[in-house]
Amino acid sequence: MKTIISRSGAFRDNEAHRALFTLPPITASQETLPSVAELPPQQRVTGDKEVDAVLWLRSIINTGQAALIERAIEAAKKIKTPPDVLEKRYRAHLAATNPDNLFAALSSFGFADLESLSRHAINEQRQRLEGVARFGDSLMDDTDAEAFCIDALRRLKASGPLDDLDKGEVAARFNAHPELIPHTLADCLHELDYWSRLYSLRNAVDRYSSDGPQEATARDWFVFGLLAEIRPRDKTEALAVFRYLVASDRGDMEEGEAIMLNLIG
Repeated sequence: MKTIISRSGAFRDNEAHRALFTLPPITASQETLPSVAELPPQQRVTGDKEVDAVLWLRSIINTGQAALIERAIEAAKKIKTPPDVLEKRYRAHLAATNPDNLFAALSSFGFADLESLSRHAINEQRQRLEGVARFGDSLMDDTDAEAFCIDALRRLKASGPLDDLDKGEVAARFNAHPELIPHTLADCLHELDYWSRLYSLRNAVDRYSSDGPQEATARDWFVFGLLAEIRPRDKTEALAVFRYLVASDRGDMEEGEAIMLNLIG
């Protein structure tokens, strides 16, 4: 199957494949609207009034509520001490209160960069709302695509120092389902985007439970490898893959060179 695909640039997109690897549509409902968060209480944490003020503003920003964040950013402008000085004072507090933890002070980096924290918090809130709008209460449940991957790789044993699934066996299992193999590079990018967005939506809700099943990760890497095998139909498709490599930071993976050779070859 892979040999046929790699020799042809005339395939049309695989619609059956795309139907499976597509997020559910957004369903507008009252439940998806952001609730009004309560203002977090001010607390005496370090005894340094300015540092404690920044800690409070950070807790406000972490609510993800745009209105509260805007107020927090305005309030931060009243603190005249430079951010790097506040960061050093907070770092000193962490080091003093955690003398046996060499890594405690690491959490102080970017401590007073409230603008960056705001952008991150707003994006995470947007992702959380989108997750609810698309999945309701089932965001963490296996999707149909994940269920397919689990079934396709059933009883395949992980091995090696990283406890991985064998790439050759993974490819053979997925190739046994040609109806769900990408036909084009655009199909590959579509599926890779599916996995990336699904991870992002889950990570915004629970960063410790967002990876999904091992079989889904194996599928993601299998499809990534197909970028080196399926010939681009035109320059536009080749450029889309190149841009994906740059944006995803996967260009330096072991498949990266083969993918680039496929694009220019």
